[in-house]
Amino acid sequence: MRPVLTPAEAAALDRATIDAGTPSATLMGRAGFAVARAVLDVTGGAYGRRAVVAAGTGHNGGDGRIAAEHLARWGMRVEVVDVPGQDGARLARSLARADVAVDALVGTGFHGPAEGDLAAAIEALAAAPCPVVAVDIPSGVDGTTGEVGGPAVAARLTVAMGAPKIGTVVLPGAELAGDVRVVDIGFPDELVPRTTGLTEPADVDAAVAPRETEAHKRSTGVVLVVAGSRAMTGAPRLVAGAAQRTGAGYVVVAAPAGALGAILADVPAAVGVPLPETDAGTVAAAALDEVLRRAGSADALAIGPGLGTDPSTVAFVRDLVRASPAPVVLDADGLNAFAGDAGAIADRKADAVLTPHLGELARLGIEGVDRLTAARELAASTDAVAVVKGPRSAIAAPGGAARITPTGTPALATAGTGDVLTGVIAALAARGLAAYDAAWAGAYLHGLAGALAGEEGVVATDVVGALPAALAAVREQAA
Repeated sequence: MRPVLTPAEAAALDRATIDAGTPSATLMGRAGFAVARAVLDVTGGAYGRRAVVAAGTGHNGGDGRIAAEHLARWGMRVEVVDVPGQDGARLARSLARADVAVDALVGTGFHGPAEGDLAAAIEALAAAPCPVVAVDIPSGVDGTTGEVGGPAVAARLTVAMGAPKIGTVVLPGAELAGDVRVVDIGFPDELVPRTTGLTEPADVDAAVAPRETEAHKRSTGVVLVVAGSRAMTGAPRLVAGAAQRTGAGYVVVAAPAGALGAILADVPAAVGVPLPETDAGTVAAAALDEVLRRAGSADALAIGPGLGTDPSTVAFVRDLVRASPAPVVLDADGLNAFAGDAGAIADRKADAVLTPHLGELARLGIEGVDRLTAARELAASTDAVAVVKGPRSAIAAPGGAARITPTGTPALATAGTGDVLTGVIAALAARGLAAYDAAWAGAYLHGLAGALAGEEGVVATDVVGALPAALAAVREQAA
């Protein structure tokens, strides 16, 4: 896991490092040198090149000025434009003649829209005809949320001191940061906070152990899928197929009797359990005893996709979540059963992973915040692991630990891919991973499978089919 810092954590790390004996000037000197080296990498050398450094009044400005000194010493023509002090028009004229620009205006603590001279300088950098190297974070990006409230710089390369900042790894800030290069400027490793992290291939490889030589179908995980209705038979197929492709050895689908045949036609290796149904073709509350009996021999339950919101079905879901002896992954209508009452999810026996998109999250009572904050709020209120789906999905544990998923693609913005994620996480939980580990590893694999499935015209079944390749790619990258 690569640590990712909030602005407050970054500031505290600075202070702790200084208190441990490294002078502030030393840290700034190393940061400025790292920025200068990054500029040379962007331009391909110093000879005949011209750089413009837009420098603010804080530490970022100091890093930029030191970078300018190194670049000038190496033979590059350098102009430092102080902001405030010189207007945006002056900066724009200088940038028109530059081969590269350094954004050293504001640091990671920035939030809200820029105003006055700062706004004009950011606008000039945003319109620069040359590549921009940002110091720690592109100016105009909120370092805590990645949000942009006004003009913002689009960098080709962001030089992150010690660790990336949250604003550069979540959207939209991640797109504006370009390539993020983490440089070591001397922060002691033991002082670097690790509350939030960016999942890496080695993490997933270490968490998802290969099958043992003498493995059999039940030893590799039994997943009970409780999903579907007469009107929605596709969702449970996707959940079950994804669980199988992620390595669950035995998948059981419990669904309304009238829907089960259509569901099993696409997942012939799954075992079917017909359940009592309502007049609308959804699972009836009377199904609870049979599902709980089956849950006793399952390693994980995937609950929700396609169930519908009939009152009898809602009562069934709430009772099942409360009484399940095995970990549950709750998605779609499983979450909708707790609309307006998310806290009730905390009343249960087993671990749980919740996988809402923004609409489901709003129905659970959380909206108006960024994904990472939302995941932490939902995890705290439900005592469950929360996966807030979307670009750069955020995963949080009840204790506050969180992960950000770097994999994914716009190709996943199609119906059914959330059902696939439910099956992936349930399979990993059934294979023995703790709920939090299953959630972040599953989100990583799901995003990678989406990327491997293609760029255009991808459907959810393509993502299911790409899951074995995603697992193999993780092993190869980790090796």
